[in-house]
Amino acid sequence: MREVKEFPAWRVSGFLGLFLLLLALLWLGWAGYGLVSERAPAYLWHLLPALLASGLLLAGLFTLQPNEGVVLVFFGRYVGSVREEGFHFANPLAKRQRVSLRVRNFTSERLKVNDAQGNPIEIAAVVVWRVVDTAKALFQVENYEAFVAIQAEAAIRALASRYPYDAEGRSLRGNPEEVAEELKAEVEERLRVAGVEVLEARLTHLAYAPEVAQAMLRRQQALAVIAARRLIVEAAVEMVKEALAGLEAQGLALDEERRAAMVNNLMVALVAEAQAQPVVNVGTLYA
Repeated sequence: MREVKEFPAWRVSGFLGLFLLLLALLWLGWAGYGLVSERAPAYLWHLLPALLASGLLLAGLFTLQPNEGVVLVFFGRYVGSVREEGFHFANPLAKRQRVSLRVRNFTSERLKVNDAQGNPIEIAAVVVWRVVDTAKALFQVENYEAFVAIQAEAAIRALASRYPYDAEGRSLRGNPEEVAEELKAEVEERLRVAGVEVLEARLTHLAYAPEVAQAMLRRQQALAVIAARRLIVEAAVEMVKEALAGLEAQGLALDEERRAAMVNNLMVALVAEAQAQPVVNVGTLYA
């Protein structure tokens, strides 16, 4: 496939074309008046060229709004693009196709895919894009708007399959900024052939699929409980060590059995979810 890149087309100010059109219309009016009033066939040699010149000049005039471009095709050959806003005159025989250069959004549907761990998830994203090369947008792909939609969804699916939904390391849920940057880079790479620039890409929806949502919620809750209990135990161990070190610093030495009993009692009091009930020991450990 031959690559087509945008380049500026020949064009002049539309006001110059309008001035020439007025001259052609005056010429046409003079020739028509002379033909009717004097009935001289010689005026036909002026009438026909004046009519042709007026039609061509009129066909070559066009206007462009801000952030809009026009692609010119002359007998099947691309002859350039006009991107400057205003009133223009260009090749009147060239076919003109308008292309919007404004920023546009594409919001994907909620896609059901498997993450890196094989869990079914629902994911959706928004892609902010614009056309930067009008020739590529029209001639490199069949329909650049449909191309953006299809390639963006393909990039979202590919990204979701590389990351787990939720994990201790990199994940879709835990690293939204990193995921957004990677999604933007992948979508832009896919759309470069169509002359499209991606300004931003970001996830708008992320959830487990309904059939596994409850099970995954219980799994997350279990992991959260385990993490909380681990933190409590680690803190309790540090507190027990500080208590024993404080007793020894005060000169209260404990033998191994009393130390073990004290550690057991402190750990139970600190780790247990229920409130500790004090027990008064009136006997001895060695009875």
